[in-house]
Amino acid sequence: MPENRRSPAIPRRLRRISLATAAALVCGGLAAHGGVANASAGWSPVPSYTSTDEGDGTYTVPITNADVPDISVERVPAAENKEHRDVYYMISTTMHLSPGAPIMKSYDLVNWEIVNYVFDRADIGDAFSLRNGQNSYGQGQWASSLRYHDGRFYVVFNTNNLGGAYLYSTDDVENGKWTRTPLGRGLHDPSLFFDDDGTPYIFYGSGNTSAVRLKPDMSGIDRDYPNIFTANDYAGKPFIGGLFEGAQVFHINGYYYVVIITWPSGQGRQVVMFRSKDLLGRYTSADGSNTYEARGVLNSNGFAQGSLVPISRDGGTDWYGMFFRDNFPIGRTPALIPATWQDGWPTFGTDGVVPVGGAFAKPITLSPAEETFERQKSLVASDDFANDAPHRPYMDEQWTIPDPPAYDDSLIGVELLQNPGFEAGAVSPWGTQYGATITRDTTDPAAGAAALKVSNRTLNGSGPNQFLNGKVQRGVTYTVSAKIKYTSGPSSIRFNLVADWGTGVQTMASGNVPAGQWTTVTGQYTVPATANVDNFKFAIETPWANPQPASSSVDYLVDDVSIVGQPVTTESPSEEEIAPNGSRLDPVWEWNHAPDNRYWSLTDRDGWLRLTTGKVVTGKYVYGKLSGRDELTWFEEARNTLSQRTFGPRQSVETRMDISGMKNGDVAGLAAYNRGFSYVAVKRVDGQNTLGVVNRVQPFAVDIDQSAVESFVPGTTVPLGDATQVYVKADLDFSSPAGQLWTTFYYSLDGLQWTRLGSRVGPQTLDGSLSHFMGHRVGLFDYATKEKGGHVDFDYYKLSDTLTAQNKALDTSALDAAIAHAGTLDEHDYPADAWADMQAALDAATAARAGEFGTQNQIDAPERALSYQLARLGTLASATPEVKLTVTASSRCVGASAYVAVTAVNDSGVPATITLTTPFGTKTVADVAPGKQAYQSFNTRAAQIDAGTVTVKATATIDGKQATSTYDADYTAASCR
Repeated sequence: MPENRRSPAIPRRLRRISLATAAALVCGGLAAHGGVANASAGWSPVPSYTSTDEGDGTYTVPITNADVPDISVERVPAAENKEHRDVYYMISTTMHLSPGAPIMKSYDLVNWEIVNYVFDRADIGDAFSLRNGQNSYGQGQWASSLRYHDGRFYVVFNTNNLGGAYLYSTDDVENGKWTRTPLGRGLHDPSLFFDDDGTPYIFYGSGNTSAVRLKPDMSGIDRDYPNIFTANDYAGKPFIGGLFEGAQVFHINGYYYVVIITWPSGQGRQVVMFRSKDLLGRYTSADGSNTYEARGVLNSNGFAQGSLVPISRDGGTDWYGMFFRDNFPIGRTPALIPATWQDGWPTFGTDGVVPVGGAFAKPITLSPAEETFERQKSLVASDDFANDAPHRPYMDEQWTIPDPPAYDDSLIGVELLQNPGFEAGAVSPWGTQYGATITRDTTDPAAGAAALKVSNRTLNGSGPNQFLNGKVQRGVTYTVSAKIKYTSGPSSIRFNLVADWGTGVQTMASGNVPAGQWTTVTGQYTVPATANVDNFKFAIETPWANPQPASSSVDYLVDDVSIVGQPVTTESPSEEEIAPNGSRLDPVWEWNHAPDNRYWSLTDRDGWLRLTTGKVVTGKYVYGKLSGRDELTWFEEARNTLSQRTFGPRQSVETRMDISGMKNGDVAGLAAYNRGFSYVAVKRVDGQNTLGVVNRVQPFAVDIDQSAVESFVPGTTVPLGDATQVYVKADLDFSSPAGQLWTTFYYSLDGLQWTRLGSRVGPQTLDGSLSHFMGHRVGLFDYATKEKGGHVDFDYYKLSDTLTAQNKALDTSALDAAIAHAGTLDEHDYPADAWADMQAALDAATAARAGEFGTQNQIDAPERALSYQLARLGTLASATPEVKLTVTASSRCVGASAYVAVTAVNDSGVPATITLTTPFGTKTVADVAPGKQAYQSFNTRAAQIDAGTVTVKATATIDGKQATSTYDADYTAASCR
């Protein structure tokens, strides 16, 4: 873009914040509270919190400092988009978050920002909405594939618990409405691929790579191609091992390449590529043999699963890799990695080495202004909750709300099992599965005359069962229990009371049973709306493992088995829960599961986020993903927790809470969370508000006391008395040591004087059960333990990468430089809407600068917002209009005198005032019409002159702007003697 050539000056029309005001703010003594002002430094903004762009043409890896797993990258070539340059889009896994499947955009493959989401909610059922004991932690949307074909964008992803794979499509990836097509089955780590003739395929699999061909209209699956190649096909290769998944398919120079992540025993995760001239391999080879050859192409520091990325070069295309690595507790972070290709195979990095923190040259060069703007783009952001985020169609997503189910009250509150205590003189109607034998045993019943003996077990599923077809009802919560005893085997065995309706075993209740004593295993389970209640089998099992554990062969007794439906309190989806509520959040935000739109707002109180408790936590939620049915904490059960990614290596978050609307039993605050979490919160008990810190770390128990888990850490509590507002701050340190998160919390009653709440808490680390399987996030939350209807208001969310523990003085240098730079700009040079956005950021920055600061967050948040808008303006600046002239100069003799003649033809489309200047005089001609000229012959009054230069200046009004252009022209020497 052309640079603004106007010298720094006050624009001709007054701004709301003038240069004089800006100068007073940065130079007139309004220094930060405890800070350092520096008005003389030029504006040179640092990269965003999620950028590793060094600003010198290089970047370091990983590139985002934040959680962006399972990436798929697609290029839209310059010839096929309205921007007339290559544009890149990336998609990622977001599992249980809503909105989900973010669309990220970049021009240089290094700096990214979120521009859209594929869906607002993946489903309106219980599991994605934290209803009725259901959840999607670690499940939901996985491993999206993004592709562009014939002017349309396609996304396919798998859901682990929401009905399998889905295909979405739109004609506008940034602003369009997505259409949703269920594919009717699960496709592990799906990769969409269009062959050269346009035929669509999806490749998928774990341990093997299979494919399905889609129907030409993309409406469903047309044909299967299982096991195109498998891990066993390459047995003995050192780069083959576990995982063997995440396939992505590309067609390059006549070869079909499949990119796979593997994890060989004793090695790190790595990238293996497979290639073949035939896409379907053994299905098209003459003898049915596998046609794909394999090669390990990257084994360095765990950079593995991801995508190949095409980059335009003169007359051709380079292919890079975009692969992520585990960087928990931040998450899985991607890296753009160059490749050297030889004989049709790539070697990634520098001779196969990719150091963590290593630098590479950026593959795409932009203009200086564009480079500055790209570095400001981020996957996280501060927010003032002004409800000014752009509208996107996903916010208006439409769902058909099903009618609430009707219930048979005669089956509620009664025992559904027949012969539950085995007092009928026979075992019927109990049956067996997986080879177990059952007999009636009268030697040691738990109660009554008999129990059921289960023997001859060889598998974890070996045991008794009973069909309850037509008795169990969807949406009803059942209390499930059984008394169990065994005498020989491990000291303790976990027993599962399970349901199976043909789509996999579901644990209804579970518990640990010690050897030698009768123990009651009990729990509650809500039958989901997807259950086939006409083929409903109840059974007793022990947990599965490979190889089968010792518990799989233990004989045991069971007695007094019971399944009783509870009075229906089931929540059903409603129109009001799902319909838009008039509030628009910035795309950096995602909810922990789909939100209930009745209970959050940016409009109830202008400039504040309000979270209202819509229900009381129950303590009855469990991880459906885990075989042990581990219980959730209250915090994890709470709906409408609003969150952003964390970023490393250090992050600070500050917010102000208005707690005047809380009710007894309410808990609200600021959390750094995963399954393990640390948070600062206000708890209201008996009308009194107390602030404190909660820290939950591993190991995680299966059965928990929710209240005890979320009790305040001793030494961190502060009675708040009559205070209705409190400022809280969380300082997250991912670097001391690496691989752990330690958080220090602070509070203030005025935002200026801050007090630490105890010592730092942690460590938070990767949960090996992968129950959440994402990086830690920072969230704002509010939940009720006694009664619903209370609310908490959050004023803002301010980020910084400076921690209080670093003991740095507050520094306003960057803020002062941004304000000063804004004062040099002329609104006439920029589009009105972009100028208005910058002006709003400038107003906020100058208002902040006029006051006192208590934290670096309060300085950095307005500076980052202003610098983003200033950088954006830099890419939109219009060139100062040019007054076009054709200028000539010559010398000649008239008698014994030398003359210099100057001609300036007005080539502009508007009248111009032209001034001709020579060493021998000046002539101004006003209102020279287009196509006309200004001319003057200057008498030098000398017989001989040397060669020289004339200057011509033209002034005109073009498109409402006054423009001035200057031209030089040379004349030759002359001798007139």
